[in-house]
Amino acid sequence: MTDAALNVHPEQPTSEELLARILSSLDDDKAEDVVSIDLRGKSEMADYMVIASGRSSRQVASMSEKLTDRLKQEFGRQCKVEGKAAGDWVLIDAGDVIVHVFRPEVREFYQLEKMWMSPGEAVAATRN
Repeated sequence: MTDAALNVHPEQPTSEELLARILSSLDDDKAEDVVSIDLRGKSEMADYMVIASGRSSRQVASMSEKLTDRLKQEFGRQCKVEGKAAGDWVLIDAGDVIVHVFRPEVREFYQLEKMWMSPGEAVAATRN
C-alpha cells in the first residue's frame, strides 16, 4: 500500500507551514480580525498563537470544525478542541500553533492579544 492509501503523512509540517495553512483556512471561511502572535522565546507551549473572530456562534463552530478537518486531511494532525459546542470561544491545539476563535464580544472581554503581545504589537494589531 502507498502512503496515500494508508493516509500516512511521513513529513510533519514546520510550524511556519502549519501557521500558513491555518491562516489560509480562516481566510477561506471569512474569519475577521485575524492576528498571529509569535510565541517563540515567550512560551514553550507553542511557536505561534492565532486569534480570530466569527460573526456568530454558528460561524465560530463551523470555522473551527473545518480547520480541524483540513489539518487532519492535509497533515494527519489530530487537534485537541475545547468549546466547540458553545461556539463562543473555541480553542484548537494544533501542536506548534494554538488557535482561538471567538465571537467578537467574548474576544473583547478576554483581550488575549494584550496578554501575549508587546504594547507596540498590540497597538498595531488594533489598527488593522
